[in-house]
Amino acid sequence: MTTHRAETTEAAKQGGAPELIKAVPVRHPGRWVAAAVILILVALAIQSLATNPRFGWATVALYIRDVNVIQGVGWTLALTVLSMVLAIVLAVALSFMRESDNPILRWTSWFWVWFFRGTPVYTQLTFWGLVTVLYPAITLGIPFGPELFTYVLSDPSKGFVPAVLGLGLNESAYLAEIFRAGLKSVDKGQVEAAEALGMRGIKVMWRIVLPQAMRVIVPPTGNETIGMLKTTSLVLAVPFTYDLTFATNALANRTYQPIPLLIVAAFWYLLVTSILMVGQHYIEKYYGKGVDTTTRIAVVNPAAAKAAAAGVGGAEVIPGGPTGAGDTIEESGR
Repeated sequence: MTTHRAETTEAAKQGGAPELIKAVPVRHPGRWVAAAVILILVALAIQSLATNPRFGWATVALYIRDVNVIQGVGWTLALTVLSMVLAIVLAVALSFMRESDNPILRWTSWFWVWFFRGTPVYTQLTFWGLVTVLYPAITLGIPFGPELFTYVLSDPSKGFVPAVLGLGLNESAYLAEIFRAGLKSVDKGQVEAAEALGMRGIKVMWRIVLPQAMRVIVPPTGNETIGMLKTTSLVLAVPFTYDLTFATNALANRTYQPIPLLIVAAFWYLLVTSILMVGQHYIEKYYGKGVDTTTRIAVVNPAAAKAAAAGVGGAEVIPGGPTGAGDTIEESGR
């Protein structure tokens, strides 16, 4: 840095314009080798997909818009949305209970999370499908005394409601921990400052805590939503037989072509997942306002370059910020 400054100052004294640094970027041959290997593998994969007749692309094109498949996509989306709504409502309540001063509420929340995170979702779905076997009727009355009300359990939804319950209750345990982490990420000083301004209770939570916590809550919640979309493929355990996975499996058993129908199911899952990812991106962008996560560093200070071209003063080289992405040149000798 010192040598360059002396050279540019000497050049300025002699009447010539100071020369800017001619930076040579660091070469990374390993990156080019890795990129070449990846391109070769991609080319081989495309060749295999295009030339292997066993993929059955004609069958894929025939069934990708089949009415049963489209209905399966609709039922899958309904399961995802309703299960996530149920899970979010329960998770909000559980996260507040976990932070409560009441030990009964706190330990109830802990037990809920422990139980539903500790048992497989397939087992829970099976249980909800068999709940009418365990409890044929719901009875309300005096313990060990007369019965005042009896309701016979039945499932006219053909497994849809038990599937939503099983998925939603399981997901609520995971979301409760995500929400709790988001709430704890907000400094307590924010709440104290809001209370000092006269804000109380729900208003502090709604106006101060949640907007800041959402930056932490939204990304993992988006991931859980995408995971829920794929977890709906397990509702056969209830059993619920209208979702996308069951619809494509039924067509595969009928046509004896499982691979093309698996490709159909994968296509629709990828399509819906991509749409959800786009929505998640914009939600994250909305709640991330005011938080600069990218720092742009100019390689050359425009003012210094202009001064150097005009032959005014020297130039000083300054490292280009914390990321080391480049160097800036600022005018000196004024």
